[in-house]
Amino acid sequence: MANALNTITVDGVTYNAAAYESSQTKEAKKNDDLGKDTFLQLLVTQLKNQDPLNPQDNSSYIAELAQFSSLEQMTNVVNSLEDLGKVVGNIDTSVLVGQLSGMIGMNIDWVETINEADAEGNPISHQEKMTGIVSGVTIVDGAPTITVEKDGQRYQVDIANIAHVYESTTEVVE
Repeated sequence: MANALNTITVDGVTYNAAAYESSQTKEAKKNDDLGKDTFLQLLVTQLKNQDPLNPQDNSSYIAELAQFSSLEQMTNVVNSLEDLGKVVGNIDTSVLVGQLSGMIGMNIDWVETINEADAEGNPISHQEKMTGIVSGVTIVDGAPTITVEKDGQRYQVDIANIAHVYESTTEVVE
């Protein structure tokens, strides 16, 4: 005889829990998390199908509810911390963009990695020191970069590649 704790009722039909679980496709089971609705359905099913002459102790139901509530609260805390991490990341990016904006109009030296191919078509790369004037700040793929003009060309420079920042030494003669 099936125990009420190892059965599940779906659309009015009661199944052996192990057989039902094995019959479900992995696609239907998106993950192993037990959602609120599923937990409550299982709890109600257990209550409906328990032996009235030998009922389960109420303290075990209360313990299950307390555990589920604790798990839900921990999940909420984790989600809140993830959201907080995103906010802090956005603040850090905003502060950095503000600081980089102070570089507009200044000269910088940076290292540019040049990817080429040799005579046989094998990829080679080398680094070249470049100098230009900062003309703007942009965010590319969530990371701040600076726009630099050199000889009429624009370059997007990752801030990690900046070697030196300095003011222009050329004087304007009127």
